[in-house]
Amino acid sequence: MRVFPPSGIILPMTDCKKPISVLFICAGNICRSPMAEAVFRHLVEQAGLAHCFHIASAATTTWEIGNPPHPGTQEMLRIQNIPLDPAKRARQVTRDDVQHYDYLLVMDEENIRDMRRLGPVQRLMDYAPHMGVRDVPDPYYTRDFNFTYKLVSAASKGLLEHIRAEHGF
Repeated sequence: MRVFPPSGIILPMTDCKKPISVLFICAGNICRSPMAEAVFRHLVEQAGLAHCFHIASAATTTWEIGNPPHPGTQEMLRIQNIPLDPAKRARQVTRDDVQHYDYLLVMDEENIRDMRRLGPVQRLMDYAPHMGVRDVPDPYYTRDFNFTYKLVSAASKGLLEHIRAEHGF
């Protein structure tokens, strides 16, 4: 048994034979995918399952490689008290990623088209059909980081529920 502070809730230690790997993908890896990476990691940690996951994010393009997450993403995560790795830098998705990650989650139709050359992916919003949208709009253009957060948060919760049900923990 494990006590998960600060609530004092006792959680059973889940035995994970192999960590489940999740890769969030967007165009530049500075707005949506690093937000999804941080939100999902936060949910996993709150559930006491960090030892069961490997979570990352990447870009379909080379536009922002080496850059930190967008200031709007950083601010939204700070407002929500969700930690963001200060060393996080944009990187491009690779063929190895496609072969090694269990879940490849994209934000929109453009990402799906870009990824066709590498392999199959899933839409993140498929895990939040109740939100009524298929794509996570890019706040780099819309400037609406709050709406992006709401979508990413809802879909991340749905994804974790799906994975927990699928893997029995």
